[in-house]
Amino acid sequence: MSRKKLILSAGVIVCRQGQDGEYLFLLLRAYGFWDFPKGIVEPGEDPVQAAIRETEEETTINDLDFKWGFDYRDTGPYNNRSKIARYYIAETKTRDIDLPVNPEIGKPEHDAYRWCTYQEALQLVAPRVKDALSWAHSVIS
Repeated sequence: MSRKKLILSAGVIVCRQGQDGEYLFLLLRAYGFWDFPKGIVEPGEDPVQAAIRETEEETTINDLDFKWGFDYRDTGPYNNRSKIARYYIAETKTRDIDLPVNPEIGKPEHDAYRWCTYQEALQLVAPRVKDALSWAHSVIS
């Protein structure tokens, strides 16, 4: 019995220090779900490079600092068990982001963004993302 190859998405759990020194997490909303910037890893593309590319395409953030290294967490399969998402952690100094128009669909991929504390993010993110968020929080704390 052959196993179907899963499609890999790669993204970044983007964080920045708030005024009180506590880390805030960037969440993006699409189709009513809050998640981190991510997208499909193109053929021949390294997952880290895909994560950086997707973050810039979706948010205009281009100052990611992978100060905790390049460890990652994968989600379980989603989207009819056809995809998994791989998340890295990076810090940004950027506060205000743009949600630029994706030329392929003629509108932004996300309809909102929000900087959240860990507890706020835990309440908002989709269930499949909670383990990656908890992991990121434990790494940066």
